[in-house]
Amino acid sequence: IKASAKSLQDNPKCNAIWTEENIVQLKSSDIAVAVALEDGLITPIIRNAEKKGLEEISLEMKEKAQQAKDKKLLPSDYTGGSFSISNLGMMGVESFDAVINPPQSSILAVGSSIKKPMVNERGDICIGEMMSLTLSADHRVIDGAVGAVFLGSIADYLLNPLRLLI
Repeated sequence: IKASAKSLQDNPKCNAIWTEENIVQLKSSDIAVAVALEDGLITPIIRNAEKKGLEEISLEMKEKAQQAKDKKLLPSDYTGGSFSISNLGMMGVESFDAVINPPQSSILAVGSSIKKPMVNERGDICIGEMMSLTLSADHRVIDGAVGAVFLGSIADYLLNPLRLLI
């Protein structure tokens, strides 16, 4: 959530929604996160995530997920935002494509972390952890090149987590 929020700030063209009249640029990184319920999905929003610390985001997300399961979310808790995250990796799904929630312009599909053979910086074969991230984007708002830079930004924050503490 924090990596996505910071990446939206770094790539403001991606922090936008599509309306019938125009593209609306948003200032804050309001991140919707998919929560599975017995009768479907709901996406509570962590508002101003770019301004919050990791612990605060974690506690707020746990609280919103519980409220969702208890059916205590208000419409203001799950409407808005420009971006969603769907994590099926926690259910063992290696890779998938997520569907955009209009009027949001993109969604990140997070797959599971799995051990795979890799080549390290010295050229040696070793076992490493790999995780799939797939960005689905509305090309009316985010073209492929802009989306690629945005996804690279998210990956860079995840590969360099100390940058999330700044």
